[in-house]
Amino acid sequence: MKKNDCNGRTTKEVKETKFIHAMIPLIFLVGSLFYTLKFTGADPHIPIMMSGMLAACIAMFSLKYNWDEILEGILETIKSSMEAAIILLIIGMVVGSWIISGVVPTMIFYGLKIMSPSIFLPATLMLSFIVAIATGSSWSTAATIGIALMGVGAGLGIPAQITAGAIISGAYMGDKLSPLSDTTNLAPAMAGSKLFEHIKYMLYTTIPSFIITIILFMIIGNKYSNSQINTEVLNSILETLNSQFVITPVLFIVPIITIGLVIKKIPAIPGLVCGSIIGGIAAVFIQGVKLKDFVTSLQIGYVSNSGNNVVDSLLTRGGMNSMMWTVSLIICALFFGGVMERTGMLSAIANKILELANSTGSLILATLLTALAANALASEQYLSIVITGRIFKDAYRKRNLHPVTLSRVLEDSGTMTSPLIPWNSCGAYMIATLGIAPWVYVPYCFLNLINPVISAIYGYTGLTIKYIDESNIKKNKLKNIITTIFNFSK
Repeated sequence: MKKNDCNGRTTKEVKETKFIHAMIPLIFLVGSLFYTLKFTGADPHIPIMMSGMLAACIAMFSLKYNWDEILEGILETIKSSMEAAIILLIIGMVVGSWIISGVVPTMIFYGLKIMSPSIFLPATLMLSFIVAIATGSSWSTAATIGIALMGVGAGLGIPAQITAGAIISGAYMGDKLSPLSDTTNLAPAMAGSKLFEHIKYMLYTTIPSFIITIILFMIIGNKYSNSQINTEVLNSILETLNSQFVITPVLFIVPIITIGLVIKKIPAIPGLVCGSIIGGIAAVFIQGVKLKDFVTSLQIGYVSNSGNNVVDSLLTRGGMNSMMWTVSLIICALFFGGVMERTGMLSAIANKILELANSTGSLILATLLTALAANALASEQYLSIVITGRIFKDAYRKRNLHPVTLSRVLEDSGTMTSPLIPWNSCGAYMIATLGIAPWVYVPYCFLNLINPVISAIYGYTGLTIKYIDESNIKKNKLKNIITTIFNFSK
């Protein structure tokens, strides 16, 4: 059956997208990724692209979509994340600039001087939190103080994946609670709640999660405090840094100005470009670097040839070229997500989950799982928040749940789980910026793992759940908790 579109063109009438249509490319994606990553050691790009093409074929031959419609969805999805891709490229420039200028070596040098393994992980968590809440950006936090903290951790003998987990946990705690954060503004906008009311209600889930996270990192840090630091290696690192660079506190001005620009709400792209330029000024006038070498570091990164393997592995990085793998991964993932979104496959999966939500607790759990699935399938935290918010908004209203309840849940999963997915733009960014392998850091992102669980517990117990009409709700909360405990015990 055919119909005319608004431009008078004849098009096929599309069929309703069903759950089975969406599950075929999803199962293929999971299976192909598992095989590729575990048995071939290849990159995930091709399985994701092939899964997107499979979804497109199903849409064209079974659901009667035409290619132009699908392509439009793909391009719209990619377009929505092009700013993130550009920021990634600029972050590569910043890293190269800050290493050749001596900023990162100076931060590592003084960090090794004042830090000890026992306090390093809690300190990393708190420093990342403070910078992120001030800037409103987990990405800027990872690209500035995060890079230096990775170096300090390596010098103290802390495994990179544990340090990365502390940085990501702190950065996302600050990002989530900052009124300057884009996701913190997006979530209430999608749910229909107010910004500061939204932040207030997020405290109920984030503070317990953060306390548990601090305790866990203190326990891990105490474990490393009992081991002897290899002072010979540590002194070798300090001596090498001192011989290769001019180490001076003056260089702290570069990250302070850059972070200040972000706090002043200068857009990320011009703010980070300024950060790389300021680093260039420091490279020329403090380190005596030639302009040609500085420009080269922006493109291909800094190459350390100090002869010290630890220092060389820490500082040989950066440059726009270093981000190309990550940008290509994000584009592949957005290709897949664009097909799934435009053809209604994401909605079909979410609607199937929604059918199982027959209580407040199960509705909140369904929201958390849908946001997580959207992060994995659409590969972008903004799409996760938008898609999930759009699907569940009416369901929350019908169940008398206040919009702030939905906006909090959107962040508890949509924002928090995004860096846990290696092909999500956030996960790919953290992997590339912090120089860590996919997946290995995930078990140490305690805040990001704990927060959704606490949100689900609150949903089933009724704790801190806000309703539109509060009458007859409060007196039933204790009853709901007792009933939930009884049901779980069975």
